[in-house]
Amino acid sequence: MPKIVAPLVDVTVRNAKPRQKSYKLADGGGLYLEVMPVGSKLWRMKFRQANGKEGRLSFGPYPTVTLSEARAKREAARIQLSKGIDPAQAKRIDDVTKAIANANTFEAIAREWHTNKLDTWQPRTATNILHRLEKDVFPLIGKRPISEIKAPVILDMLRQIEKRGAVDMAKRQGQVCGQIFRYAIASGKADTDPVPSLRGALKLGARGHHAAITAD
Repeated sequence: MPKIVAPLVDVTVRNAKPRQKSYKLADGGGLYLEVMPVGSKLWRMKFRQANGKEGRLSFGPYPTVTLSEARAKREAARIQLSKGIDPAQAKRIDDVTKAIANANTFEAIAREWHTNKLDTWQPRTATNILHRLEKDVFPLIGKRPISEIKAPVILDMLRQIEKRGAVDMAKRQGQVCGQIFRYAIASGKADTDPVPSLRGALKLGARGHHAAITAD
């Protein structure tokens, strides 16, 4: 008969003290809190793989991951197991997918483009371009996967710059973004450049036009 495990309560988790050796506080359903000698507390789950071997999952540290959040992760893993999915393997695949997505963010590609262009610019030009990207562009679209950024997103970002009265700067940033998208296309990390479709959507500069940016 399976051993009945009394569910943990938050005060027990919160007050668990380190010992000379790590120890576990079980919550049931394979979920347990491992208390390390250094005082850290880690949520883990053990489960039975399809081949009969024991597998383990890590859900993160307490209190970053609360007791209720750890239980939710346990239930999600149990649902995967009921469908014949190995949750540990699914997590590895998800981690790889996220890592690839993070490597292909607009900011990551823009910095790669900037590094590759350094030899063609004067130091002051290189510094100014990166500074403007860090100030105007990265905070708004830097974390987005570049392949998912469409024209309305770019337009909204450029209009945020326009609202400061920096109309010419908005147009120059649009040009820089276009160069970054073309680099991403050549690198196989994007399929299209949404910038050309913005022509006519931005305000005119003080003279009705602006000088071509020297970043190309």
